[in-house]
Amino acid sequence: MVRSAVPDTLAGCRAAIDAVDAALATLLEHRVALAGRVQRLKPVGGHAGRDARREAAIVAAMAERAPSLPPESLARIVTAIIEAGLDAAERDMSDEPPVWRL
Repeated sequence: MVRSAVPDTLAGCRAAIDAVDAALATLLEHRVALAGRVQRLKPVGGHAGRDARREAAIVAAMAERAPSLPPESLARIVTAIIEAGLDAAERDMSDEPPVWRL
């Protein structure tokens, strides 16, 4: 992703943030669907089946793409996303794909 120009007004910045938040929500919904499938494919799913090495690799890969965020901050974000996805997978054990709202 190429760093885009930052608007120079408060309203413009807020509109840009709203657009990023909408994209993040769509991506999170997609990630939850993928992670839910992973949970059904793993021998031990759910919170008990977490893989610390995989999670550390995710943080490291994100740190390369988001150098302005320290790895500790990214680790907290990734942990929250993973835990929310695991909680969602526990609530929805169907094989139905989610409806993504673009």
